[in-house]
Amino acid sequence: MTDIITSIKAIKADAHVTVDNDNINEIIWHDDNPTNITNAQILAKQAELQTDYDNKEYQRDRAKEYPSIADQLDDIYHNGIDAWKATIKTTKDKYPK
Repeated sequence: MTDIITSIKAIKADAHVTVDNDNINEIIWHDDNPTNITNAQILAKQAELQTDYDNKEYQRDRAKEYPSIADQLDDIYHNGIDAWKATIKTTKDKYPK
């Protein structure tokens, strides 16, 4: 779950704020909330960020399974681009967009 501070910072990057236990009702504005960010705006941004995070799960899954860059370069050197593409395609097919 995307936390409250991340959501606030996505709305106003230079916001000075702390949040107790990630509770929307426990926000302490250290800059007096100059843009008057509402809890509804924070929750909407949190939902938007969470959706974006969830939609990119395939990227995180792929990254864990791809060979290291060094191994990929070694594969290209020894087996050629087509063999490397086949190796990468296996992971891409396993975790489609």
